[in-house]
Formats: sequence, C-alpha cells, structure tokens
Amino acid sequence: MTAVIDKAANKPANRPDDRPGRWAAPPRPPWEEEPSKPGLAGKGLALTLAAFAILFPLWIVIVTSLQSRKTIDAAGGLVVIPKGITFVAYKELLSGGQVQRAAMVSLGVTLVGTLFSMAVSVLCAYGLSRVGSTGHRWFLMLLLATMFFGAGLIPTYLLVQALGLTDTYLALILPSAVSVFNILVLRSFFMGISPELIDSARIDGAGDWRILWKIVMPLSRAVLAVISLFYAVGYWSAWFNASIYLTDQDMMPLQNVMIQLVQKQERPVGLATQINTGQLSPLAIQMAVMVMALLPVAILSPFVQRHFKKGMLTGAVKG
Repeated sequence: MTAVIDKAANKPANRPDDRPGRWAAPPRPPWEEEPSKPGLAGKGLALTLAAFAILFPLWIVIVTSLQSRKTIDAAGGLVVIPKGITFVAYKELLSGGQVQRAAMVSLGVTLVGTLFSMAVSVLCAYGLSRVGSTGHRWFLMLLLATMFFGAGLIPTYLLVQALGLTDTYLALILPSAVSVFNILVLRSFFMGISPELIDSARIDGAGDWRILWKIVMPLSRAVLAVISLFYAVGYWSAWFNASIYLTDQDMMPLQNVMIQLVQKQERPVGLATQINTGQLSPLAIQMAVMVMALLPVAILSPFVQRHFKKGMLTGAVKG
C-alpha cells in the first residue's frame, strides 16, 4: 500500500516522531466538546490562585528562617522580601542540641515504624485477599468493626501502661502501627492480581511466602509506594502519642519540640541564651524548625507522586 504523504511537510503521515510528546495532552474523546477560551482562561486563573495560596505561605516560612534578627525586627515579624541570606538559625539547630536529637528520634521512629507497619499490613492484606483461607470472613469483619468502634483514649493509655511501653519509643509505633484503611486498599489491589498467575506458581511448587515475595509484591509496587508514604508521613507528623506516653524531654520527636518552640513553652538551653542575648530571632528559629519538619515530606512526595493514580485508584476500585 502506498504511504499517505503529508503534502505540507512532504513526509509520510503517522510517523513515530509525529506522536504527541510526553507532556502533550491525551487525545480528546469524540463526544467531548472543545473547551472555550474563557473556560481555559478561568481554569488557568483558578490553578494560579490555588498555587499562589499554597506556595506563598511556604515562601514566607522559608524566607523568614533565612533572615537575621535585624531584618526580622525591621519587618515587624514575617519577612516577604528577603534582604540577604543567613543560615545561623539552621546552624544552631543542627549543632547537636535538643532539636537535632529530636530530628534523629523522628527519623528513627519513621523508618522503623514504616517498615513494621508495612510488614504487618502486607501480610494481613495478602491473607485476607485469599478468599478461601481459614477464617477469612471473620477476620475481615473484625477489622472492619475497628473502623467504627474504638476503646477510647483512657483504655488505650491504660493498655500501653500495663504493657510497660510508657517512656519507650515503642509507644510511638505500636499504638498506631496498623491502619485498617491501608490494609483494605492493599487487599483490593492483591485481589486484582490474576488468579491464573498465582495458580501457575502453585503448580510449579511455590508456597505462599514465595508467591508473596516473588509475584505479588513486584506487581504491587505502585500501591506499596503509596501506602508506605502514608505511613511515613503519619509517623513523621505524629505528636499526640509522644505528648501522652513520654515524659522524658530527650525522647521527644521533632514535632513536639517544634510545638514547644512555637508556643514558647520550653526552649533548649543554648537557644534560649542566644535568643535572650539578641543573637538569634525566636521567629527565625520557629520557621527553621517548620522547614526541617516539612523537608522530608517535600523530598519524598515527588518520587511517589507518579504512583498515586495507579496505586490508589486500582486498589480502591477493584475488590
């Protein structure tokens, strides 16, 4: 068949390099009308305002954390337009005091807690995804019941105290280690995997552990990445468990230290001395701690963002 020639460009049509680029919009369905210019302008304006409302407060926090006390005092508080850059606040926070120790505590709790929560959630979800497994329906109903009924704060505290977990790092992990919602999302995703693929692995002699490790988990990278991010953000941002289960200030995570600094309840000795002598601005310290608390989530989110659509929609719709 003779190739159709594009007369304008003098080249065959439908060549591979004529396809839309990576960032090009997907083809519009034939039944959908073309958007009008006012509509496009309105969408662009709405997105611009939404981006500004999100980024402008972040800009103020970051800029204020990088300003000297003289600049902050001259601005009367938060700084919008920077006048020079200084990293004095970050240098003092990371010089080995309470804030650095709290950051290491939060990092350790986040890593250990996320690994533990993912291990429990994956094992539970895989067991519940096998419909013919023993007690499948009863375990599923028991998990669903915990989403609607809870013991309350006082019984939970008494249980943690009876187990001897108060003033230990396990108190920051075990009480909130498992989310039933995340288990249900993983279960729905696992149930969407082709049964023929698992049956063929069983015929070849693979057991449940090998099927989970070699087949199910590699096929579930998208949903595993999303659920891991959910757990990690939850552990990193958690402050309530530490406030009721911990009394030792040296064990407090970063979020609790940030609350103390912002509310001016208690300041580390070194920082309090420099603030009182005028060497540091308390507002710059507060903003720097906020930046430190936001930085890990801001760094991880772009790497997991591409998995959100596939991981959440596929896991939520099927089942």
